[in-house]
Amino acid sequence: MVSAIDMAKKYGDFIALHPLNVQVHAGEFFGVFGPNGAGKSTFIKLLTGQLRPSKGRIEVLGVDAVNDPQKVKANIGIVPESESPPSFLTPAEFLEFVARLRGVSDMKAKVEHWLDWFGLDEKRDTMCKDLSKGQRQKVMLASAFIHKPKLLFLDEPFANLDPIYQRKCRQWLLNHVAEGGTIFLCSHVLEMAERMCNRMAIINDGKVLAAGTVKGLKQSPDETLEDVFIRLVGRSIEDVERLSDEGVADDAEE
Repeated sequence: MVSAIDMAKKYGDFIALHPLNVQVHAGEFFGVFGPNGAGKSTFIKLLTGQLRPSKGRIEVLGVDAVNDPQKVKANIGIVPESESPPSFLTPAEFLEFVARLRGVSDMKAKVEHWLDWFGLDEKRDTMCKDLSKGQRQKVMLASAFIHKPKLLFLDEPFANLDPIYQRKCRQWLLNHVAEGGTIFLCSHVLEMAERMCNRMAIINDGKVLAAGTVKGLKQSPDETLEDVFIRLVGRSIEDVERLSDEGVADDAEE
C-alpha cells in the first residue's frame, strides 16, 4: 500500500528527514508521532507527492510517487496540516468541486450528506473565508472523506475540532479501516496512538527513533506511551518534571 526505501529530504546542508524505510499495509491504521518540528509533515508530504525526496524510492498504491506524483494525488485522500479550503468558495461549492474531480457518483447527495454530517448545513452558502477555524477544518475533512478513498493521509486532522466532532471523526476512521481502508496519520497527540493505531513510529529531529505496535514499544507493562515518547526523544521523566516544577515556581513568584 505504502512503501518508502531509503527516503530522505535535504534543503542545502539541512537534513529535514534522514534516510528511512517504511511499509504500511492495506487495512492498517499507521501513525507517526513526534514533537513539533520533528519532521512529521515532511514525512507525509514526501509520501503524497507534495515534495520530491532528495534520495530514495517511494511507492503508493502501486504507483511511483517520485516520478508520477499526480497519479498518487488522484487516488488518495489527504488533509494537510493548517490548510484551509479556498476562501472564495462556499463549503457546498468546494465539496461539489472535489466530488466532481474525484468522480463521485450521486455527487449532490454525497455533498448534502457530508454537510449534514459535519453540522455545516447553515454554513453551506457562507464563503469559507468567513468560517471559523473549526468549520474550515470540517470542510477539509469532508473533502477527504467524500470519495471514501482506500488510502487516507491525515496531518493533525483534529486541530480546532471540538470533542464531539473529534470523537465522531475517530469513529468514522476506525470504521473505515474495519471496512478495508488504510490510514496514515501524523500527530503529536499520543492519545490517538493508544486509541486508533495498529502500528506507530516515533520521530524526532528528522529521524525515526522506533516503530512497532504500541504494546511492543513499551519496555514494561507499567510504562505509558508518554513514558516511551519521553525516553525516545532523549529527555528523562525527571527532566520534564523538574522543568514543570520550575515553571510552576516561576508563575507563583510573578
